[in-house]
Order: sequence, then structure tokens, then C-alpha cells
Amino acid sequence: MPLANTSARYGGVAMTLHWLIAGALIVNIGLGLYMSEVLSDGDVSRLAILQLHKSVGLTVLLLSVARLSWRLVNPVPPLPESMPPALRIAARASHVFLYFLIVAIPLTGWALVSSSRTAAPTFYFGIFHWPTISFLAQLPRAEKIPLHRGFGFVHVTLAWSAIALVPLHVFGALYHHWRGDDVLRRMLPGTGIAG
Repeated sequence: MPLANTSARYGGVAMTLHWLIAGALIVNIGLGLYMSEVLSDGDVSRLAILQLHKSVGLTVLLLSVARLSWRLVNPVPPLPESMPPALRIAARASHVFLYFLIVAIPLTGWALVSSSRTAAPTFYFGIFHWPTISFLAQLPRAEKIPLHRGFGFVHVTLAWSAIALVPLHVFGALYHHWRGDDVLRRMLPGTGIAG
């Protein structure tokens, strides 16, 4: 499989980044829901799960920047000509919004942590200390409170948007499969679509 995209299918780099981001995003949504809906604030496992959530989120951010950079220099295969115009617009809009979410959710999480009054460090998978966003972390404590609340609200709102949009994205991919076109297959490794 070639690394670069072709007019018929995505290349190995795009596929790898897509599936790594998809898996990490789903894991992190699960961790976020578990922390907010299942664990109490005083639960002893909360800190470890929060550190994992932050590490996975930062990984999504790094992979997303790599994916967007790759996409800028590697044009994507076009949508099938047989797709109705309204579906083409919906597909493009949902992809743009997904790209926005996979960058904005971890960025707002990072800002949320950076504006915390507790200044609790982030240990990236227990390997090293991930830096805070310095201009937020250096604000006086009183100025951090409204920012922290705001970033928290935006982070959660965007996460719920992803929870709604990801199943629609999956349904859209399955719809293409049911239509008999190659839109889903061109993102799956080993499907035999000629490049």
C-alpha cells in the first residue's frame, strides 16, 4: 500500500492517522463519560483516570495536527460523482466539523488544565511532565476561575458534539457501503482498491 493518497484511495499515512485518532477519540469519550457520570469527585481512581484522559487527549491533538498537515500536502480522493449534491455538501461539512472537533476538544482540555487553580501537573502517560499553556497558568488565581469554567463548558459541549457526530460519521460510511461505492473501502487497509 502506498503511503500517499491516490485518486482512488487513501494512502497508508492517512489511514493510520485516521484509525489511531478514531480509536483514541472513542477511548477518551468513554473515559470522560466514566469520570463525569460514574465516578464521584472523591473516588480514589479518579486522578489516575484523569491523567490517562489528559494523555490520550493530548495524543489526539498531536495526531490531529499530523493528520491535518498531511491532508494539506496530500489531496484526498474525490467523492463519487453519483452522490447527490446535498449529500456531498453534508459529507464535506461533517468532515470539516470533525476536523475542528479533534483539534478543539483537546485544545480546550489543555486550556482547562492550564487555567486550573490547583495547577495539578499532567504526566503524559507517566513518562514526562506536559507543560501548561503558560499565559493561562500564570494568571492570578481570581482570573483563572471564570476562564476555567468557560473552558470546561466549551470542552464538555464539544465532547457531546463529537458523541453525536461520530455515530453519524459511521452511519455515513456504512451508507456508502450499502450504496455499493468505494468511499468506506478506500479508508480500509487491504481492501484491494487499486491506487
